[in-house]
Amino acid sequence: MTETVTGDDQNDANMADDSGETNDPTGQPPKPAEGALWYRRNFLSMAAWSGLLTFIGASLIGFTRFMFPRVLFEPVTIFKAGRPESYGVGEVSTQFVESDGVWVVRTSKGFFALHAVCTHLGCTPRWLEAEQKFKCPCHGTGFTKEGINFEGPAPTPLRRLRIVLADDGQLLIDRSRKFKHEKGEWDSSEAFLYV
Repeated sequence: MTETVTGDDQNDANMADDSGETNDPTGQPPKPAEGALWYRRNFLSMAAWSGLLTFIGASLIGFTRFMFPRVLFEPVTIFKAGRPESYGVGEVSTQFVESDGVWVVRTSKGFFALHAVCTHLGCTPRWLEAEQKFKCPCHGTGFTKEGINFEGPAPTPLRRLRIVLADDGQLLIDRSRKFKHEKGEWDSSEAFLYV
């Protein structure tokens, strides 16, 4: 008995078994089933290449980021506070509290600059002209005009800052250089400017 082979039966005979090999004499892989986008082999190949390219891309991004280190840009700590003649004797200037956190105080002997930060918790005290004292709004610490703590919880006086005369005759204040009363640093030539 002779069997007749139709076209569909021949395609089935040429299709691969579960191992993915084809019996097609041309060596071509079978075409995807109707409605299929691609073969499993193509999908896995695309996934592997996508993973490799993603890894390389992430590595390049990390390498590029490494070339630009994180830097903290801080504002300039030195500024000019005007000419000495612009301050009256006994005056506490609040002109630089907002911008630089500094009070400039003029006495009969000269100038000193106080850092406008409470030594208790770092709040900004206010200058009370009528009472002639600095008062911290957080916990009520009071400081004299010289910066000495006399009431409230602050453990130490306010810090004085470096103050000198610039070459052009203006007051030059450096906020990065602080002088502590409890260490005897207020006697430094840069903590008080004699005029």
